[in-house]
Amino acid sequence: MSLPEVLKGRLSLPAVCSPLFIISYPDLVIAQCKAGVVGSFPALNARPAHVLEEWLERITTELAEYNAQNPDKPAAPFAVNQIVHKSNDRLDHDLEMCAKYKVPIIITSLGAREDLNQRVHEWGGIVLHDIINNRFAHKAIEKGADGLIAVAAGAGGHAGTQSPFALVQEIREWFDGPVLLSGSIATGDSVLAAQAAGADLAYIGSAFIATKEANADEAYKQMIVDSSAEDIIYSNLFTGVHGNYLKQSIVNAGLDPVALPESDPSKMNFGSGDSSKSKAWRDIWGAGQGVGAVKEVGDVNSLVNRLKKEYANARKRLGLAEVEKVTEPA
Repeated sequence: MSLPEVLKGRLSLPAVCSPLFIISYPDLVIAQCKAGVVGSFPALNARPAHVLEEWLERITTELAEYNAQNPDKPAAPFAVNQIVHKSNDRLDHDLEMCAKYKVPIIITSLGAREDLNQRVHEWGGIVLHDIINNRFAHKAIEKGADGLIAVAAGAGGHAGTQSPFALVQEIREWFDGPVLLSGSIATGDSVLAAQAAGADLAYIGSAFIATKEANADEAYKQMIVDSSAEDIIYSNLFTGVHGNYLKQSIVNAGLDPVALPESDPSKMNFGSGDSSKSKAWRDIWGAGQGVGAVKEVGDVNSLVNRLKKEYANARKRLGLAEVEKVTEPA
């Protein structure tokens, strides 16, 4: 495994939790990190902009206190997602806050910028970049990203259409650095499958929506539990970028899920304003095709423990090494 140094010996499961728009708040991130998986949140979740510093101070302080009390089992590091698209008028401010608190991992989406990557490297952080195809993967690494998040078919929120096997295989032909795989990963078996396909880590999102720590409507959480893969609709109507959404939430908004119009990608907006597109995320609920594996609304620790148990059992079935050896320092 080509894990970056910041992750070695810090994970109880080879997984990173994806930043969930509106949903990933400090309670969720801290619980994820304490459970031994990388917790993350979009910087734009902290609104207005000054709230971001409050979040970063709380997360860094609480995780530092936890690590001091648990030196033999420290928390996983956390990550902040930065939307690089030109509509994000907070990017410079938010990046400065991340620099002040030396955020260990930055996840970049919707654009790759060499100057941003260099800035993160200056404070000792690493950059993982979202991509949906091999062409974007090349661009990200050329501009200085440290690792790639391969967002394959079936992933929640903004997702690609390529098979995870095809996408990872093409990337691994030329890139031997950190690769994370996203797309319908909601069981420990699928975490191991991601590694078998060539990824270092699984990238998990939708399963964490149905947790007590998630900042999501209770009806949203229950809809995750009640849904299966056939209840996921792929559309670009709501943000201008194609993504996967829960069919019933589209129906509840008064729309026909099988006859959604196409949106103009040039008008997508992820800025700090209270735009109609940001409002859409409160009514139209994103989720990936792995929701069928989510059977109840529980807490983060219980979910991670389930994933760990399933992962260990899957390794045992294949005659692989004990799970504890997977995440030990090199």
